[in-house]
Amino acid sequence: MSNSSSIISVRGLSYRYPNTDSPALDDVSLAVAEGEVFGLLGPNGSGKTTLFRLLSTLLPASDGSATLCGFDLKSQTNEIRRAIGVTFQSPSLDPHLTVTENLTHQARLYGLDRQTTRDRVSELMERMRLTDRKRDLVSSLSGGLKRRVEIAKGLIHHPRVLLLDEPSTGLDPGARQDLWRYLSELASESALTVLVTTHLMDEAEQCDRLAILNRGELVATGSPEELRASIGGDCLTIECEKPERLAILLKDQFKIEPQVLSDTLRISTDKGTFLFENIINACRDEMTSMTFGKPTLEDVFISRTGHQFWEGGRSSS
Repeated sequence: MSNSSSIISVRGLSYRYPNTDSPALDDVSLAVAEGEVFGLLGPNGSGKTTLFRLLSTLLPASDGSATLCGFDLKSQTNEIRRAIGVTFQSPSLDPHLTVTENLTHQARLYGLDRQTTRDRVSELMERMRLTDRKRDLVSSLSGGLKRRVEIAKGLIHHPRVLLLDEPSTGLDPGARQDLWRYLSELASESALTVLVTTHLMDEAEQCDRLAILNRGELVATGSPEELRASIGGDCLTIECEKPERLAILLKDQFKIEPQVLSDTLRISTDKGTFLFENIINACRDEMTSMTFGKPTLEDVFISRTGHQFWEGGRSSS
């Protein structure tokens, strides 16, 4: 799965937090190509944030190995830190400084000289559409604007890889849409590689490729289109009060094996229209509702794990 030409290569990476019974990350391998927007998708407890912390050098790598921008995660952490930009889920801006002051101080931390700093701050202001807010205090900005400043901070030193942990947390739908448009533009215009963690299906759909994680394990990788196509056919979802009883009835009458998920049955089939009509006619009184459509990323998750996206999570993400 790893590839020597990949800008990020992870091989058998595992991590266990102290005083825990099971690993937060268990033998994960994946590769990210240069210029991709690559998503780590999973519910809380899936291991995506642990992987993010390892790749951003916040946690020490132990079992397994990884390289970022050609540098080894265990022995070349300083080189990796100079080659990556990081935007955390928690805010890192100083609210009492202006947008320009926040970016200027970040540039100085990376050793940029005065003229380079001015040029880079001006360039990022224009790219992130912040020029008209450059003298505003960060405390006066909306959530969406603050996120743009956070990303500009992460880009100030020309990183090859930008790591983003749940970047749309707290944003309204419009600001989230704007944010993802900026990320796509950054990747396409500058060959920047973007790795982002998310638990939102609509955000995952906007990534070039995804790694789906569950309880510390990698369960699927591929583009959103490839992952949906891996299920094939149609998906029927039935809500009912007695799912086990209805599952037996459907098995006996239609020779199918529904997945039982709490108070829901899920059926993957290439005869969706036929089954939809016949199940309604035969089992109408047993159902609360039934939906019929093409597979979604959540259907992929259910197919690979046997449970719904928000079931069975752990405290560490």
